[in-house]
Amino acid sequence: MSEHPESPATTPGNPVTPGSRASFGTYRRQPLSFVRRGTRLQGRRQAAWDEHADAYVVDVPRHVADTSVHPDYVFDAAAEFGRVAPLVVEIGSGLGEAVVAAAEASPERNFLAVEVYRPGLANTLLRIGQRGLTNVRVVQANAPEVLGSMLPAGSVDELWVFFPDPWHKTRHHKRRMVKDTFAALAARVLAPGGLWRLATDWSGYAQQMRDVVAASPDFRNAHDGELAGPASPLTAAWASGVDCEPTGEADTVGGWAPRFEGRTLTSFENKALKAGRVIFDLTAVRV
Repeated sequence: MSEHPESPATTPGNPVTPGSRASFGTYRRQPLSFVRRGTRLQGRRQAAWDEHADAYVVDVPRHVADTSVHPDYVFDAAAEFGRVAPLVVEIGSGLGEAVVAAAEASPERNFLAVEVYRPGLANTLLRIGQRGLTNVRVVQANAPEVLGSMLPAGSVDELWVFFPDPWHKTRHHKRRMVKDTFAALAARVLAPGGLWRLATDWSGYAQQMRDVVAASPDFRNAHDGELAGPASPLTAAWASGVDCEPTGEADTVGGWAPRFEGRTLTSFENKALKAGRVIFDLTAVRV
């Protein structure tokens, strides 16, 4: 038996780059924080991909799968956008509603949408094309690889993680994206004073996010102690029992941010609000 036995990811159909992390059996050793859905494109999405992919999809060298990033590849924002400007990165951009609306409202900034779901990226391209934007790029890639090696250290002004999969069952909490290891990756790419913006509609995940920020030596909560007690969204969630057993307790810690005005009301968030869910915002500052 070899020192590094072949993993399921290293089959003949998935060639491995010699010297890469995957070649040493480390690819996907950590639980995935997403579920891959269908990747087929049809109709308007296929047309948008055909028309706009060459201009707006970052051509990333792979080493195992279609969402992996070769560890030697480094994103050059100035070359990609043809200018030097503040860079905003959204992890899990979904259908592109938030990032495209923000790019249209802030033409002086560059935006990078990171998503593993190809139809979601195609939908983002459709929105970009409809608005004639030039300050957005999209990449189909795993977030840890984007933050761990693809983006240069200190190159990002804002990092957005809005409504990541909550993996609400206790046995699945290990799959949640926002945890201590992710905080270290976020800190790596953010410039000093850069902002890490988070949002979720699950009270348990919101508490985990708040705890991750509080425990990280690389971040401070921009709204530490704010929106506590009756003003806390967590107090409201505990009162309603919308996603937990109602307790009637008050959140004495706070630390919640006011709603980020730069986050457009997406169809996903609108459904959450109609279902009576509580929205939690957090803003962490890179120290």
